[in-house]
Amino acid sequence: MSIAATDLRRGMAIMFNGEPVRVIEFHHHTPGNLRAMVQAKLKRLKTGITLEHRFRAGDTIDVADLETHELDYLYTDGDMYHFMNTENYEQMAMSATTLGDDAKWMAPGMRIVAEFFEGHPIGIELPNSLTFEVVDTSPVMKSATKTASTKPAKLNNGVTINVPEFIKTGESVRVNPQTGEYLDRAK
Repeated sequence: MSIAATDLRRGMAIMFNGEPVRVIEFHHHTPGNLRAMVQAKLKRLKTGITLEHRFRAGDTIDVADLETHELDYLYTDGDMYHFMNTENYEQMAMSATTLGDDAKWMAPGMRIVAEFFEGHPIGIELPNSLTFEVVDTSPVMKSATKTASTKPAKLNNGVTINVPEFIKTGESVRVNPQTGEYLDRAK
């Protein structure tokens, strides 16, 4: 399916130079007496590299044919992460480079949404919040409040984040995996 360059929207997956890319941001620009154009920031889905391109308003762009499937994360074997498709119970593996920064947030039993291009997984989408246990942090200060300063805490997946001073070792916390920020205590 083809669309006009002026119909580009943020988050849309399109074909660019024979490979799928996602539109991160775009700006429709009509400079004075010149022709209209669309300045777009694109992210290659296979490699994660970002690039910028200027489309003419009259250009037609092919929409990428991506499939999405829900996958359950099973285990890690060296550099490979193994998943099971929840629809047909087929197992597959993705490398740490395919997962990118999301690899450090993987925990057994986690359900994710994966995007496939031509039958091959090219990326995953994590939930907006994940729960982890704090395995190592400094002791609680008696005067700690919610608005006080933060301290580093190591989670059970090996990632270190900043948490408020009142968080103790052994507590569960919710984390935003996109930013790596502490959200709140898990209930």
